[in-house]
Amino acid sequence: MTLTDTQATTQKQTEYIRQLKNTFEKMPHDIEMLLFTEKGVDNIFAESTRQVVRAFRELTPRIRLREYGMDHKMAAKWQITDAPTLLIAPDRYAIRWMGAPMGEEARTFLEALILVGTGVSNLSEQSRKVIAGIDSERHIKVFVSPTCPYCPQQAVNAIKAAVERPGVISVELIDIQCNPELARQYSANSVPQTYAEEVLIGQGAQSEEVFALSLKKLEPQTLFIPDSDAELVETDVLIVGGGPAGLTAGIYAVRSGLKTVVIERNALGGQVATTPVVENYPGFTQIGGKTLVDILATHALEYVQIFQGEEVVDVVPGKPFDITTTRRRFKAKSILLATGAKHKRLNVPGESRLSGKGVSYCSTCDGPLFKGRNVVMVGGGNSAVTEALYLQHMGVHVTLMHRRDSLRAQKFLIDQLTVSSIPILWNTEITEILGQDRVEAIETINTQTREKISLSVDGVFFSIGYEPAVELAQKIGVALTSDGYIQKDAKHRTNIPGIYSAGDVEGGYKQIVTAAGQGAEAAMSIFEDVINPYWNRSS
Repeated sequence: MTLTDTQATTQKQTEYIRQLKNTFEKMPHDIEMLLFTEKGVDNIFAESTRQVVRAFRELTPRIRLREYGMDHKMAAKWQITDAPTLLIAPDRYAIRWMGAPMGEEARTFLEALILVGTGVSNLSEQSRKVIAGIDSERHIKVFVSPTCPYCPQQAVNAIKAAVERPGVISVELIDIQCNPELARQYSANSVPQTYAEEVLIGQGAQSEEVFALSLKKLEPQTLFIPDSDAELVETDVLIVGGGPAGLTAGIYAVRSGLKTVVIERNALGGQVATTPVVENYPGFTQIGGKTLVDILATHALEYVQIFQGEEVVDVVPGKPFDITTTRRRFKAKSILLATGAKHKRLNVPGESRLSGKGVSYCSTCDGPLFKGRNVVMVGGGNSAVTEALYLQHMGVHVTLMHRRDSLRAQKFLIDQLTVSSIPILWNTEITEILGQDRVEAIETINTQTREKISLSVDGVFFSIGYEPAVELAQKIGVALTSDGYIQKDAKHRTNIPGIYSAGDVEGGYKQIVTAAGQGAEAAMSIFEDVINPYWNRSS
């Protein structure tokens, strides 16, 4: 007798709850929380916080919540200025939540409870060494959004640091939906965005070690080189990239009998994680991009070990390859590059300077802050139309801007665009983005008439395609095509024996289903070549 999908899901949920209860029971510390709210004010964020805390209190008596009004002496004691504000274990740590742990941030909240309950930061040895070297106080502000899949990684980085160095490091998690004015004050129009001592130290999610180094130096860092005595992991296949191609390849490689690891420097899922709605993946009429990623990742974790938040910094050819990441070293017989593609930039004046200050490449992450405000979505393909529809549904006043006189998007999406009455600026290109501390206006030109027009806008969202993430491939000598994608044969082999590629980094149709298929093909090619290496075969 086999379980139905519903029964299997219920069984997994029951087991997950049992594990959570067991974890809370074993924690050495109780968790006291103080919630400060405006008495008599119906606030969705305050009520959501109560509901989330109540749900966890049903799992364990170790969690206690006390609520006070903003006029209570406790608010003055803890210097509370905004409501709602939640203090987590305030007698031991300086961690405050300005907003509510909803959506993606529920993951952050759960991890925060475990960290303060155990009193252990769970930082890597490399990160602990960096944090230990901080010789003055650090007050951290992390701007987040419940719709941002990258935010939990950065928020947890900050919480870990606060648990590691109580009395030295304090953290404020600021929900941009709950605190839009504060977000605007800091020009936090893109999340996650991190400040320490009022200095911007990170835009976007950082690996744990890069975050620690940025916090120590009080300036954004992009690379962390680990000590030479880092942990060594030996494996048959090392996959770089945790998108659909990489995750699928991991499943197929392990099922073929190959020990396999996946390394992903950012959030799992790549572009899919920030896609509002996916409507063309077989088996799902309509599904949220992040939900689809969670399904893929959960499946992959049953087979393959995933190292998230690590970045490959060096590859030394050999038998096996010697790979160094920001946390450890690996030895692998084969490497699969599934590094995907990244958002293409228009590269007009003001774009880089105002990135994160009204210029955005992720409507899912940043859209909520623009509710009721005017933005333009630049692009004419499926992604641009989908994101324009998503923004409008969120209450943003959006105008689609396209440099041609027709869209490349599928008819189904164009029809929805028409029904939704989203205005379109045809034959129009941006020539400059204007603003002092945030986007205030754009300069445009008509590609047909050459007429120039200035438009007042609060934000500019780009969805103009992608370019392959080939920096690592270039660094290790992998040949590229004339279009800049990885050059490979029909078996996904590159010019370097033992190194393969799959997914968007190869070019072709940039679809989730094709990337997954290429990952499966590459994994089977690797298996065949491990058994009988093609580079050793006689011609």
